[in-house]
Amino acid sequence: MMNRRQWLTAMAAAAAATALPAWAQSRTTRLLVGATPGGGTDLVARSLAVAMEKPLASTVVVENRPGAAGNIAASAVAAARGDASTLLLAYTSHAINASMMQLPFDPMADFTPISLVATSPLLLIAGKQVPVSSLPELIDYVKREKRELSVGIPGLGSASQLAGAMLQHQTGLTMINVPYKGASPAMQDLLGGQIDLMVSNLATARAFLAAGQVKAIAVTTRDRVAEYPTVAPVADVIPGFDFSSWYGLLGPADMPADTLAKLEGAAREAAGSERLRQQLSHEGLRPVGSDRAEFAAFLKVEAERFAAVVKATGLTMG
Repeated sequence: MMNRRQWLTAMAAAAAATALPAWAQSRTTRLLVGATPGGGTDLVARSLAVAMEKPLASTVVVENRPGAAGNIAASAVAAARGDASTLLLAYTSHAINASMMQLPFDPMADFTPISLVATSPLLLIAGKQVPVSSLPELIDYVKREKRELSVGIPGLGSASQLAGAMLQHQTGLTMINVPYKGASPAMQDLLGGQIDLMVSNLATARAFLAAGQVKAIAVTTRDRVAEYPTVAPVADVIPGFDFSSWYGLLGPADMPADTLAKLEGAAREAAGSERLRQQLSHEGLRPVGSDRAEFAAFLKVEAERFAAVVKATGLTMG
């Protein structure tokens, strides 16, 4: 039978354990991702999870909760207020959705920014049936032939959709916008000639560009992309045009300060590791690993910028 001293010692230990955040107690961190297994977002999440385990001294388990433009996963994290063991691998739509739909959470106030993990340039690509190889040629062709080309939208509320909509808005081109549930089916229709154009991330387009099955017309970032140095930026035609997709680590609001600092350090260490950098670079991504203040400022700018794009173009989720 336990004596009084042993009982007091046990109770003190239990109280101390209860006072610790869930992350410290369980040594298991859940990383929710609002995308299906096997895609680019899932790849970033799983690569990051593995790279964070050593600096965290914690098992990081990826949970896929796809649907509603990432909002199913985001809702679960927002509801876990103060729980540092429940994190979100967010992507660009997190800064877009509030401008296009009613949300059950505030994408800024209900989350804690931890680190911007990576960014990815986007490419405007065309099927082989489109007789152009640059954006000026595309604009001239559409105006000369007086025809509407079709452009595939890999996902409603995505950076690809907003970049494509802004491109049409600022060039005055009218296109037939065709929505898809993901980049893969959009690419298949582009290869088959069912659509003419698509705004794609590098990871999706790379193999098809290498095989000569599609053509790169322009890059959506201000600067040229090292992998495709001859592809001119849209900004050469539309000054200031600059769109990228990105992936960032968020936690719920009210996370304990000491645990937040540890998570930030682990995320930055992971993003700077050679293994993760190679994995991300292989997929056409640019590793970042920002601190939480930088990521918070980045999110604010992105949300304001995308809200202006939605207003200018009249985009909706319909």
